[in-house]
Amino acid sequence: MLINYRDSLLSISNLPESDLASLKIQLDVYGFQYNSDAELWELTLNQSFETIFDLLKTLEDRGHQYILGEELENEINRFQKKQEEYLEVRELARKYKNGDLDNLSSDFAEYLNTLPRTLRDHQEKAAHHLYLINNGANFSVPGAGKTTVVLSVYSKNKQDKKVNCLFVVGPTACFYSWINEYSKTLGQIPNSIILSGLNAREREQYYYLAPENRPELYILSFQTLCNDISHISKMFKMQRNDIYFVVDEAHYVKRLGGPWANAVLEASQYANKRCVLTGTPLPHSYTDLYNIFDVLWPNQFPIELSTRIYVENLIKEKNDSKINEIVEEKIGPLFYRVRKKDLGLAPQHFNSPIKIEMKEHEKYLYDSVMQRISQFDRNNYMHEKETLDRLKRGRLIRLRQAVSYPKLLSSAVNDYDESLFNTNSNIEKVIHEYDELEKPAKLEKLIEIVKDFQKKKLKVVIWTNFIGTLKLICNEAEEMGFNVEAIWGGVPIEKEEFDETKTREEIRREFVSSDSGLDILVANPAACSESISLHKTCFNAIYYDLSYNCAQYVQSLDRIHRVGGSEDKAVNYYYLQYERTIENKIMDNLEEKRRRMAELIEKDYSIYSLDMFEIDNTDIDIYDSILVENE
Repeated sequence: MLINYRDSLLSISNLPESDLASLKIQLDVYGFQYNSDAELWELTLNQSFETIFDLLKTLEDRGHQYILGEELENEINRFQKKQEEYLEVRELARKYKNGDLDNLSSDFAEYLNTLPRTLRDHQEKAAHHLYLINNGANFSVPGAGKTTVVLSVYSKNKQDKKVNCLFVVGPTACFYSWINEYSKTLGQIPNSIILSGLNAREREQYYYLAPENRPELYILSFQTLCNDISHISKMFKMQRNDIYFVVDEAHYVKRLGGPWANAVLEASQYANKRCVLTGTPLPHSYTDLYNIFDVLWPNQFPIELSTRIYVENLIKEKNDSKINEIVEEKIGPLFYRVRKKDLGLAPQHFNSPIKIEMKEHEKYLYDSVMQRISQFDRNNYMHEKETLDRLKRGRLIRLRQAVSYPKLLSSAVNDYDESLFNTNSNIEKVIHEYDELEKPAKLEKLIEIVKDFQKKKLKVVIWTNFIGTLKLICNEAEEMGFNVEAIWGGVPIEKEEFDETKTREEIRREFVSSDSGLDILVANPAACSESISLHKTCFNAIYYDLSYNCAQYVQSLDRIHRVGGSEDKAVNYYYLQYERTIENKIMDNLEEKRRRMAELIEKDYSIYSLDMFEIDNTDIDIYDSILVENE
């Protein structure tokens, strides 16, 4: 039989009838399809080049004879050469992380000293690691300056004529930080294009420009990459020696086999150099590492198939120590990480919650919701567990709405099919007329605190999880004569033509400016907890309400506690909390998770997951506990 490989297609021809019977099942397992026209078996490999070696071993073990086609033989030789190079680089990186500095480039060290921005010590170390390894990951905590590190390494590679185009894919929140950091780090405004937001025809033209005419910095979202992957692959193939491919917030590419992951993997194989950035390398499990390192080293199998199977078994056995040992051996040298304690930041002060008594009507509504939920709870036996858990989460949203802004109870909670109140009830009437009846006690306390900040000329960011509450706070602050802006999902990321609406980045810049007059920012964690820095001039945050999302909460804390502003000024966090409500339990739970997370993140072992604290049933547990207390 003849085995060949061309254009990602593995083929088997001249398969003897005597071999067919014994091999057909195995070929089906691999995913081969029979092409009757060409009289051969075919398999599209894409990233699964390891399948070739597995197939050849299977044939040898079963005593089958085969011949390799010229293209396949050449591909195997190229792979073996790359594998040798990869293993050599991995060993150099291992020595570097162990303190061996013999292989550092003095030329690169001198180059760093010429940059307009002076890199901090931990950034220099990370930059040397990335320059040494060529294709590396940076898992440093938020605020460590990962973008600056990449830009310095890219710039040196550009000077050495190894690359000439920086191609960045990431969430929309990070777009403008790349342009801003490029200017600060390299001392010039980049010729850049943000592709997301353009229509398909407008985007396409940028993929086929000659190198001398194209932008130097491409920025786009994961979804845009997915939509345009055929064009992007062609661009990378045509100019593969030019492309420095960066995946920012790489934890978004978390699901093996997902469309975003597949698009990133396809693009990466045609880039010259690659880098992935994230502070949360394991969104859900150890297996999420596979995507990250397959992107960095396409077809080099930093974590081999056999190892992956072994890790899967260890996960089932909950043998984390053995997994850590394997991961450290296989990929430990391939990433660099700076922990929060390495940054030299001033301390964080988590003030005790400010306890507030509810006013008459908001207490009436909260108690009514609780009573209604208790009624629902008596019928829980009627629902299957999955349905019941979904309904419980909907009920908890209602309780959270009641302690945030009772008017929110008038809106529907999507995906939860329980009617809270009878439309003819007095409760419904109080909800409808709430704004005329009173102002929430929490809102009045918030304004009191903000007034004090205003007198002291201190900036403050106010966090709330509900858009209705965000608008309520903004309206109240404006009525008090305060200059206030808000960032939430409805605020545009990019400037639309003829639209004077401020973008998120414009609001952020105005807020951090010391002389802008904008001292109050109201923000939604879902839109503003990641990739937005507020730390230059703001050192105070007020949490008007909280959710169960610990990852999002921790990221919001870091908005005002980062390198470049928080080294000599302690930050303060304040919490508004109604007495004897669900807020007490949410706060206690979040703080417990935060402390556990902080301990984990600061350990010497560098791989961790923020989301590992989100896969539990915290919200369900809280629901059950408050129902017991209410009986």
